[in-house]
Amino acid sequence: MLAKQWLENTRGIMSKIEETQMDNIKKAAEVMADSIEAKRWVHTFGCGHATLPIEEMYPRIGGFVGFHPMVELPLTFFTNITGQMGVHQFIFLERVEGYGVEIMKGYNFDPRDTMWLFSHSGINNVNIDIALEAKKKGMKVVVFGSAAEAEGKKTRHSSGKNIFEIADIVVDTCAPIEDASVPLKNHVDKIGPVSTMAFITCVWMTVTTVAEILEERGVKLYIHPSHNAPGAGDSKARLDEALEVYKERIKGV
Repeated sequence: MLAKQWLENTRGIMSKIEETQMDNIKKAAEVMADSIEAKRWVHTFGCGHATLPIEEMYPRIGGFVGFHPMVELPLTFFTNITGQMGVHQFIFLERVEGYGVEIMKGYNFDPRDTMWLFSHSGINNVNIDIALEAKKKGMKVVVFGSAAEAEGKKTRHSSGKNIFEIADIVVDTCAPIEDASVPLKNHVDKIGPVSTMAFITCVWMTVTTVAEILEERGVKLYIHPSHNAPGAGDSKARLDEALEVYKERIKGV
């Protein structure tokens, strides 16, 4: 069954992440914990399906205040597929050098912040713009993507660098560069992409490690509670508290 083949492929990637990336995940989590302990931000950014890990981590049940999603709608929303904000426009825009520079102008940053970027291939211009601008502003840059698989691929950016070469810390998602993983008879293209599962696996391994580090340091976490499960206590009050803390901290951004 192709369903089992996809599942086996995904499990293999998750196992490889565990076997090879734990040290890098710990390094990334330490940097992020430093930012959150300083009551600053871990800014998160990606394009296309690489925005899914951003939406997954915050706001989210089991997520906590400290992660700031930077989601640029034209680089995110293409479920119209064709017509307004369709796939053609998205593919064009993520390759436009300078767009990321303009995105960065919309926010206030601090050298204590961390920029957390998601890029499967690491070669497209908007993500590289964001990484370079973050470095100029003194932030640590953490990149998650298919780093080993992307090695040798030509960047589209005039800097001559891919995003993994710019990063301070890289976590390799261990996904194949072509992403789709299941071959079909009589078809050139495979089906069953795995990069999203790889990203989400790395995200929660990292965020739980950040939480562990902060708890060990005695830092209070403002967690989004489960407000649908029985026996959750006064989850509404805890959610309100978390959102109030977020609202207060985000004023400077």
